[in-house]
Parts: sequence; structure tokens; C-alpha cells
Amino acid sequence: MKISYHGHACFTVEEGGHALIIDPFLSGNGKADLAPGDVKVEAILLSHGHGDHVGDTEEIARANHATIIAPFELAMYFGRKGFNVHPMHLGGGHAFDFGHVKLTLAFHGSGIELDDHIEYAGNPCGFLITMGGKTFYHAGDTGLFGDMKIIGDRNHIDVAALPIGDNFTMGPDDALLAAEWIGAKKVIPMHYNTFDLIAQDGQAFATALSDKGLEGVVLQPGGTLEV
Repeated sequence: MKISYHGHACFTVEEGGHALIIDPFLSGNGKADLAPGDVKVEAILLSHGHGDHVGDTEEIARANHATIIAPFELAMYFGRKGFNVHPMHLGGGHAFDFGHVKLTLAFHGSGIELDDHIEYAGNPCGFLITMGGKTFYHAGDTGLFGDMKIIGDRNHIDVAALPIGDNFTMGPDDALLAAEWIGAKKVIPMHYNTFDLIAQDGQAFATALSDKGLEGVVLQPGGTLEV
């Protein structure tokens, strides 16, 4: 499994000739290393409806004929616009051609900002993605919650991506506890330094992980990790 970071909460995951992208906030993100037109994937996974996660979904889906995988209400929003969608919901899993996806809890909000209102987009989620025998846990935007320990106890997680930006999500201290509960072999900080409001020191977080006997991997946009 090859995991590539593209800034904020966006990752591509590749394995065995398959590729997917998570939360493709690219063209509006000054930290992103990738342009929407360069993305070649078969699936787009959306954790929730906020603009800094939905991002360039429509352009990427259209260019790649990609399937949008998301919580039910968010998937149906894109389905009504004519896109290929696969709706899921919290706790549910499904086997795709590229691998297996299970939706986990995430404690956050989810709404699509339109010109004159915010459209409800269902519950936010995280993802457990298994490809080639390896599992990547993308926590989505979330605060700390106790069931993260259950997620760790019930799954063999090779890599976890956890938000550390604070204000809208967990900050570093809560993310450190989350990492302990999850028990992943490697932990990637995400959802930080995109805006001043969520500025954090990713390397300091990695050092705090090391002090707990955990491995932090700080990826810059364009950086990759193979497991």
C-alpha cells in the first residue's frame, strides 16, 4: 500500500494497480502539491460535506468516471447531480474491486455550503481502508472519542492519519491519546497548517508520539509512505 499526502486531509492510496483519493481539497488549498487535473483514481472517498474536504470532487469524478463513496446523504447529493455514487453509513463496510472500506464514527459536522444556505450532508465519518492486506485508518475531522479504543482493539491498523489542528478538530494532546488507543504502527498528522487558525508543529507531535513508544511520520505535501 502506497499512501501519499497532498495537504490538509487529502491522501491518495494505491495498491495493485488501483488508486483512490480521500477528501480532495486541492485547487483551493495553497499547501497542496497536486492539481485536480493530475488525479487518476477510480474512487473518491469523502468524510463529510465541508468545502475543505469535498474540494475538487466534481472535477475529479467527471474526468475519471470515478465512484464517489460517502455517507448516505452526501452521496445522494452527488447522485442527484448525475455522478456515480456508492452510499454507505457509520459502521457499515463494503468490498470494492480495490479493497474493503468501513465507515467509522467521527465527531464533527457535515454540511455543503451553497449560495443561500447550507445543505445537510448527514453524519461525518472516518475510514478504515484495507488494500493488499494493509489497513489505513483516516479518522476524518473529529474530536477525541472513547470508541477510538474499540477501533484499535478490533482492527490491525498499519497506518493512521489523525487531525491535530485544534479549533475544528482534535489538537495534538487529544490526538496523542487517540494514537495510543488506536495502536497503529505509524501515525501521520493531518488537518493542520493549512490556515493560521490550525497552525501546529507536526514534528513536535511526532516527538511526543515517540516518547510514548509510537512512530510518527510527518509527511509534507507530495510525501509518500509505503507499508
